[in-house]
Amino acid sequence: MRKNIGVVLSLALMAGSAMAAAPDHQDAAQQALDLAEKSIALRSVAGDANQTPKVASLFRDALVKGGFAPADVVITPYKDTAYLIARWPGSDPALKPLVISGHMDVVEAKASDWTHDPFKPQIENGYLLGRGSTDMKLDDTLAIAALLELKKEGYKPRRDIILEFSGDEETTMATGAIIASKLANAELVLNMDGANGTLDEKTGKPDYFTWEGAEKTYADFRLIVTNPGGHSSEPRAANAIDELAADLLHIQQHRFKPELNDLSRSYFVNAARWQKPEIASAMKAFAANPSDEKAIRTLSADPSFIGRIGTTCVVTMIDGGHALNALPQRATANINCRIFPGHSRAAIMEELRQAAHDPGMTIEDATEGSVETAASPMRPDVVQAIEHGMHVAYPGVPVFAAMSSGASDSMWFRSHGVPSYGISPIFIKNSDSFMHGLNERTPVSAIAPAMEDLLVLIPDLSH
Repeated sequence: MRKNIGVVLSLALMAGSAMAAAPDHQDAAQQALDLAEKSIALRSVAGDANQTPKVASLFRDALVKGGFAPADVVITPYKDTAYLIARWPGSDPALKPLVISGHMDVVEAKASDWTHDPFKPQIENGYLLGRGSTDMKLDDTLAIAALLELKKEGYKPRRDIILEFSGDEETTMATGAIIASKLANAELVLNMDGANGTLDEKTGKPDYFTWEGAEKTYADFRLIVTNPGGHSSEPRAANAIDELAADLLHIQQHRFKPELNDLSRSYFVNAARWQKPEIASAMKAFAANPSDEKAIRTLSADPSFIGRIGTTCVVTMIDGGHALNALPQRATANINCRIFPGHSRAAIMEELRQAAHDPGMTIEDATEGSVETAASPMRPDVVQAIEHGMHVAYPGVPVFAAMSSGASDSMWFRSHGVPSYGISPIFIKNSDSFMHGLNERTPVSAIAPAMEDLLVLIPDLSH
């Protein structure tokens, strides 16, 4: 039997009262939770049964009911999906708009693999369960509910506030590129994607909040080895699969130069205090000297940190041969790279070519839905606003910059010269973070303080 959401929310708010500001906007928090449940129930996964357009309609209806003019909320179909752009006109048309960004689609999830149906939202033991509870339907609905609460309270923005949701961020990211091109005149973007607050594993209290001002460039490179092949009863020295295997081992042994920027240095210096001594020492040493070999070895050995210290490339798919009784004529592999800001895909592809030590191998850039971008500036007004909102929600919590190892729609805005900042106000334990994985869940206690944060942050940057 489904529990009463209002009761669960109230209990969660009381449970979180020791770590967050007293909730002043419980109706808005409740609206965000209700809307999140409704959107999670819609299977917005790429394919023939994609329900992302229904999520867009759900969000549009909520915005219009809350006071947005119907003409200011536009849904645009795109292939099997759709995207939404909503505008709240400001009082000064000379000011560039503030954009709040999110996405409505989610990664595929199979009920047979989960402990519960991923598209039947549940609240259990203080958690909202379901695909998209963390990445990122709850963040979407928090943004919607915050804007509607500001409208209800009579807030009048000076600059336009534009709320946009892409429809294929988890796949081709085409709608994100379209949206960014339409909004290339924006002042800045607040990207709600992901959970950026970290809770203590034992106490459940907030450790720190990071905002993201840069992300690594996503890239796929296809390695190809070919030869004439032949009959399997007549093996020869040149075997396409053997040659590709050797190339992959060479690439596996290759180490890209470890490096830092202002954002990643900020993360290493500030987040070290919450790590075990060996990792903390390595973080501080690497921040001081990115050539420190001991620190590099320690951080490289931890999957949580290797992506933070430079470019990484790893083989993700292989294919070879055409018959069980024939020598392979062709063997291919996909190398997935996450490139540190400041390096081009072409430069990394050439580094991979040299690392393979195989002049007969062909390498191609097979990347789709990605663009190289530099870090967004650490603007004092943005940093101050992020800290202000977070300290209203969580008084005294440490707030500092970081860099994402993944990819998001922020890259499309940065490619147009529009600064974009990852600012999801959701707090979660690292052990509870199952984005893209099984049994995704988010603590309900994170909703109310997240609302308090947004109700400060958005006015600070739109006045």
